[in-house]
Amino acid sequence: MRILRAGQYTRMPWKNGGGETVEIAVHPAGASIEDFGWRVSMATVASDGPFSLFPGIDRTLSVLEGEGMVLTIGDSAPITLTAASAPLSFPADIPTSAQLVGGPITDLNVMTRRGHFKHRVERHHVSGVLEVEMVAGLLFSCARHLKVASGANAVELDFRDALEIHGPQKPILVAGQGPLYVIRLE
Repeated sequence: MRILRAGQYTRMPWKNGGGETVEIAVHPAGASIEDFGWRVSMATVASDGPFSLFPGIDRTLSVLEGEGMVLTIGDSAPITLTAASAPLSFPADIPTSAQLVGGPITDLNVMTRRGHFKHRVERHHVSGVLEVEMVAGLLFSCARHLKVASGANAVELDFRDALEIHGPQKPILVAGQGPLYVIRLE
């Protein structure tokens, strides 16, 4: 397990130049936006517009803050994504545009290279103790003071900290109160 503190994340411009992203974790370490196997990031979306296209990439978006956005993905009917919505998965190589519902939002973005990696994102509300079993991925905290323990290893996650997990763990126990995203990677 490796703790990733929110204050140490890498900031970089969006691929389409329309904003800034905060990279939480990328594989392999140091990979660019063009050659990553998987990537977890946050972004503030401050205006309506198109998403960057990522050929061969699958993506899942979750709204962390703000009133939400209406996504138009290819020729599909528009979908409203809010902080109360389940994480939304879609191919990142299909033209997608967003219209903000009521001002800027902050989102959590998980991307994997199709044919090499797969991912699944779950949002939980920890109230007491939550048991998580996973082989690889990240726990992303949207709460303060979540205590995470697996066997003899124990850490505390603060707001927007993440815990990167590689390899099978004993059951992971998360204690505290508040939102937690479980990002499973394979």
